[in-house]
Amino acid sequence: MKKQSNFAKYGLKQLLTLISTTILFLLSAYTLQAQIEFPVNVGVKPESITKGFNGNYYVTVMNGKEEGDGEVVEISKNGVKVFAKGFEEPKGIVFLKGHLYFSDLTRIWKVDKNGSAEVFVQKENFPEEVLYLNDVSVDAKGKGIYVADMGATKYMRDENNDLWPLDSEQVKLVPQSGRIYHVNLKGQTSIAQDTSPLMLNPNGVGIDNKGDIMVGGFFLGNFLVKRDGKLTPLKGQFRGADAVEQDSKGDYYVSSWVMGTVWKIDGETEEATVLIDGLKSAADFYLEEDKGRLLLPDMMAGMVYAVDINK
Repeated sequence: MKKQSNFAKYGLKQLLTLISTTILFLLSAYTLQAQIEFPVNVGVKPESITKGFNGNYYVTVMNGKEEGDGEVVEISKNGVKVFAKGFEEPKGIVFLKGHLYFSDLTRIWKVDKNGSAEVFVQKENFPEEVLYLNDVSVDAKGKGIYVADMGATKYMRDENNDLWPLDSEQVKLVPQSGRIYHVNLKGQTSIAQDTSPLMLNPNGVGIDNKGDIMVGGFFLGNFLVKRDGKLTPLKGQFRGADAVEQDSKGDYYVSSWVMGTVWKIDGETEEATVLIDGLKSAADFYLEEDKGRLLLPDMMAGMVYAVDINK
């Protein structure tokens, strides 16, 4: 007796279903293989990173000193490409309500899903003179952003571009001009944290689990949190402090641009553990807790690294 064919055995409908299932399986396997692998080379002087449109990552890249050569690049499964351009020194970046927001010296930009950019906040829209905007963080209610103004940065360093020692006379010359501002989605600005002797040249800003701001003090190296309504330093000193974050378990994270190091700080004991060091510069990272990592730009190396937070 002639053997029955597969076509006759299964019928056309069943055979098409089998083919479709096979194709979906192969596409899924390909997608898994096409996941983004870090480290990624993103260009000259990457500063900050966030997750945005379609689950892709977006990095501010300062490039050189030419006017308008700053960019935002996109990291996706298809590689790295320029997403938006025409900026000066783009720094802290966040994704909120379908737009990217990032600081650029004395103003804030807003970028849509097509990479079209517009100035969201001008220098003159701030209640006090801003000198050097840096890190940005989404507020606790998702109704605006915080941005750190480092203030006058020219007093921080000696002739070799090193931070002045904290026991030097030059420390007294560093002005208390840094502030943290809040900007709502209409572009209206207000002072969230005024100047403080604990907060000379603030760089990093983040939100803790209570919705209060945290601040990374670049010059003094303080990791500042709110306790009883007042800024209070955690244990330790992290000079060149850049990004600051807290995870759902209560542990803190801080990077030092100057030291090329990132620490994890126990939320109870405040003891710090090095997660990575030896980098050229550790800039403004993105905490991706669901994947157990920080995505960390090394500005002077032009790279973005994935740093394991479960060490």
